[in-house]
Amino acid sequence: MSQTPAPEVNDMSLRLPDEPLMQTGAVRVVSAKLHGMRVTQAKLDYHGSITIDTDILERAGMLPLEYVHVWNKNCGARLDTYVLPGERGSGIVCLNGAAARLCQPGDDVIISAERQIGMQEYQKGFRARVLMFSHEPRVNTVSETLIYEMTSENGEMRFQLRNLED
Repeated sequence: MSQTPAPEVNDMSLRLPDEPLMQTGAVRVVSAKLHGMRVTQAKLDYHGSITIDTDILERAGMLPLEYVHVWNKNCGARLDTYVLPGERGSGIVCLNGAAARLCQPGDDVIISAERQIGMQEYQKGFRARVLMFSHEPRVNTVSETLIYEMTSENGEMRFQLRNLED
């Protein structure tokens, strides 16, 4: 059974419900995403975490010891762990400890960081940086930098996906 791919949404507006909860509380949002990285190493006998090239971490705005979600596109495994900075310019993505059982060298993964923000901050707007990767001329080369941007406009929240160079 063939499915038609869903259209990509690059610009969309929505009105938030007018409820007291929308003025208080907090929401978890994506703060950075590394899309299409390739695992270069897996070290089972290490004390845990994911090691990522420091240049990539800086470009994405991700922090050492920050918790991240890792989604394996090859087998569907999902895990949470924390980030360790790796050798600059190496392209390293190494799953350490128990996570090494869920991701093997050559697997393509998505790595996502999040933050919790208050609803008032959410309604003011925020951005998330998304790095896309190619594997030529070398593994884990940033091919494109995108921005997920939420802005408040005329009482509506507007989502835009745009290239950082725009």
